Amino acid sequence: MDEGLIDIGEVTERSGLAASALRFYERKGLIRAEGRNGLRRAYRPETLERLALITCARDAGFTLAEIAAFLGARPSDAELRERLAARERAVTGRIAQLTRLRDSLRHAAACDHDPLVDCPEFRQALGRVPRG
Repeated sequence: MDEGLIDIGEVTERSGLAASALRFYERKGLIRAEGRNGLRRAYRPETLERLALITCARDAGFTLAEIAAFLGARPSDAELRERLAARERAVTGRIAQLTRLRDSLRHAAACDHDPLVDCPEFRQALGRVPRG
């Protein structure tokens, strides 16, 4: 085996993905084994970065088809860029929503207002107007 390659066992350990997921991603064309260590697949170290990107994109709601399109994108693909920009706006909105939730939970953990849901600071953290 090429000294620069990483055995599938190490890739699964470092990526947190099962070997079956790696084989599935190979079948979908998202990653590629570069060699073998006996019967075991071996990958270039850059595969770990690619897997991190795939995992992040999946967590953000991208489909495998969208991820594949993104990984193979060319600068001239205007339609894909429009879809990516739309997805970026959606992710930004979700981040804002989750940030408000985090802030409200942080406040709720220390708040002694009774009842908590009527606390002006709690309501503001959730993005709701305090009751007057």
